[in-house]
Amino acid sequence: MSDMVTATNLPTARHSVKVSEKNEKTLPIEAKSVVWNPTPEQLRQFASEMPNARNTEFGNLNVATRVVSRSKLSTFVATDTPEQHSDQTITRAEYARVAQLQNDYIKTRDMLVVEGYIGNDPQFRVPTRLVIEKANANIAAMQHILYYPATPEEFEHFEPQLTVIYTPNLKAEGYPDERLIAVDLENYTTRVFNSDYFGESKKGGLRMWNKLVYERGGLALHSGCKVIPVGNTKRVGLIVGLSGTGKTTTTFTKQNDSQPVQDDFCALMPGGKVYATENGCFAKTFGLNSNDEPTIYHACASQHAYLENVSQNDEGKIDYFDTSYTQNGRAVIRMQDIAGAADARELTKADFLLILNRNENIIPAVAKLEGPLAAAYFMLGETKGTSAGGAAEAGKSLRVPGTNPFFPLLHAFQGNRMLELMKDNPMDVYLMNTGAIGGDGKAEGSKKVKIQHSSAVVKAIAEGTIRWEKDPDFGYLVATEVPGIDDADYLQPKKMYERQGRLDEYNALVAKYNTDRREYLRKWKGLSDEIVNAI
Repeated sequence: MSDMVTATNLPTARHSVKVSEKNEKTLPIEAKSVVWNPTPEQLRQFASEMPNARNTEFGNLNVATRVVSRSKLSTFVATDTPEQHSDQTITRAEYARVAQLQNDYIKTRDMLVVEGYIGNDPQFRVPTRLVIEKANANIAAMQHILYYPATPEEFEHFEPQLTVIYTPNLKAEGYPDERLIAVDLENYTTRVFNSDYFGESKKGGLRMWNKLVYERGGLALHSGCKVIPVGNTKRVGLIVGLSGTGKTTTTFTKQNDSQPVQDDFCALMPGGKVYATENGCFAKTFGLNSNDEPTIYHACASQHAYLENVSQNDEGKIDYFDTSYTQNGRAVIRMQDIAGAADARELTKADFLLILNRNENIIPAVAKLEGPLAAAYFMLGETKGTSAGGAAEAGKSLRVPGTNPFFPLLHAFQGNRMLELMKDNPMDVYLMNTGAIGGDGKAEGSKKVKIQHSSAVVKAIAEGTIRWEKDPDFGYLVATEVPGIDDADYLQPKKMYERQGRLDEYNALVAKYNTDRREYLRKWKGLSDEIVNAI
């Protein structure tokens, strides 16, 4: 962009306070101007003035960004005790330096402030604030949708517990791609430099919220949540998985008139209590169609939705299958535009947990995990990376503890807390492959796990109609029968490999997985021996 500024070229200035032109509320940063809590109509107007925003056939806006995915390699926790964090860090002194540079830059910029809550339960909601350049108003508009709203009376005395300060047009020299996401957990503030991708705003708040949930005795799960009616009961399911592995799709696909609750983050507390985070969804749009994912498709067609990096022609016609710009097209949609959505405040406890693994060889469409083995597979967090994680992850085999790349503390804490919560509130845990069996789905003899297969699995899990037997190679249970899946190759890959004359290949993969998994779990200092020895 023409107004890009380099942080290291800015003069230093005294930290000061300026009264907003809108009201008597103040920011702890001086800005050229501040618009406090603009209405959705104002945000839409500001966003429509952006040169990279276009109107779509649906009457909503589609913004093309410079940065098309999260910047993991540019994300650092600010601390002088790096041994207390599993991810990369910068010193407190370095954080103070870049914070001052950003504060100085903001003095020259028109800013927007959006406030609201992460979570809607009065006992658990967290007041959060986004401070963002007006030049990137779409980010403010999208975040406004995801925050649960505060009342006008609450705004008058709103004190944020979490703050995201976001300057998309300020470069951070010396950092990867001249971008920086600096996470100050001590003061619950995240500062974002030189990324105009909305995900950094959304995850900026949720990453810090992860720490709060852990301190309250629970665990933040990178998870969807849904309620599936079964007779006179309602089964509550959690779905954890890396972005792009089918988490949102699995959450919104209907079984027995199921109701989605959340699509991205939930808090799991002692006793199995589940808390919500967001009043909408940040959905991946690649391949979106009205037959497979009608709920998401129609919500994205709402005039209130905001699209990001979705292909469209000069007439505004949307093409969810064109990936010439990026495969990581996105949309922020409102919960009120999602038919039949349920409220997490009405849930009692979680009944089952699905761990998604987009695998392409010997993982069955579903396996049942019992005891510490469930916590071990949760800690393994295996999958194949997608475009949501950027070029560094796309197409590569990954292990991300808890499938949660946003947990800002030691990852061993995740596994240990999950084991504690499972003992406190036993729930059924399943491994689900959302990829393919025997290859990438295109190779001869391989079979893609389709949305219909996964939906049949989820329905059968909720209804308790799957028949199981022990798998001698991995120790989990594999299905002998799943209503709705007639092809046994999806249920027991070993027999498929054997029938195709590939048993040696299968056995080699078994040996590799078991060895690699044990080594991976052992590397996390402080991880419970029950988990480490489960594989």
